[in-house]
Amino acid sequence: MNITVLGAGAWGTALALHSAMRRPTLLWARDAAQAAAMRERRRNEKYLPEIELPAALDVTSDFARALAHASEGLFVIATPMAALREMLGGLPEDARVWWLCKGFEKGTGRLGHEVAREVRPLARVGVLSGPSFALEVARGQPTAVVAASTDASLRDSAVEAFHGQALRVYTSTDPIGVEVGGAVKNVLAIATGIADGMSLGLNARAALITRGLAEMSRLGVALGARTETFMGLSGLGDLVLTATGDLSRNRQVGLRLARGQTLADILRELGHVAEGVYSAATVLERARAAGVEMPITAAVVDVIEGRLAPRQALERLMSRDARAEW
Repeated sequence: MNITVLGAGAWGTALALHSAMRRPTLLWARDAAQAAAMRERRRNEKYLPEIELPAALDVTSDFARALAHASEGLFVIATPMAALREMLGGLPEDARVWWLCKGFEKGTGRLGHEVAREVRPLARVGVLSGPSFALEVARGQPTAVVAASTDASLRDSAVEAFHGQALRVYTSTDPIGVEVGGAVKNVLAIATGIADGMSLGLNARAALITRGLAEMSRLGVALGARTETFMGLSGLGDLVLTATGDLSRNRQVGLRLARGQTLADILRELGHVAEGVYSAATVLERARAAGVEMPITAAVVDVIEGRLAPRQALERLMSRDARAEW
């Protein structure tokens, strides 16, 4: 089974070097200069500079070659959510496709599976998600992810392609729940970063994560997900990792906002996409359309868009009326 990974960011590169140890893998980079540098230096110096690329991993910027390589195998889209529609549109009608991107599509508010239904209705598709910092996957540190699809044979293909000693792949038939978890956890990680940046303490952190999980679950169920999905790797697992791990870009955004940096300066310094910044407003719009209340998400949006300072957002959350937990 040949595998083509489309997108040479941190996560795409990490998964590609993992799969290259098991299957013929080609990593596609949009930037020809980046692809050439990776082939020559055997490193992705922009995203994973400390990791040496295995000799078995080939890198190209030739999209036609990338398509041909996995014509009978698997495609993995490892771009930001904003490019998912474009990437799907460039693949064969009946392609077998997994994506790693997390979030709601800006402008349409659609999840990945909804975009795929529009763009490639005949393709067999699924989402790979879960608590997985790219650097740790690249280092071969133990990681567990979930492969979610309504297509049983596609789920089996993900296990065959990626499951190994360092990377465990669990399967799920609930792509809606897995995608909602992957989208909302980034927004909640910003909230937790803000709280930690303000030195609010461990009690506040635990409260934010737990109440954030309630928000995530309510939205997911309203969109057709199963409640139990949010207790798993792509829900609670990814939320805990992204909200508390300092490798999380979304957490870093929150920490730095709390310290008074401007959003523009933060994003320039990070140099990587922090999906929660771009998806927070879309998450809130989708929630309101579904009649779901998400006060933590709303507070994050107000801070990101400059309507509230972090301290004001905290005061608003703490002044809410008492209510039943669920």
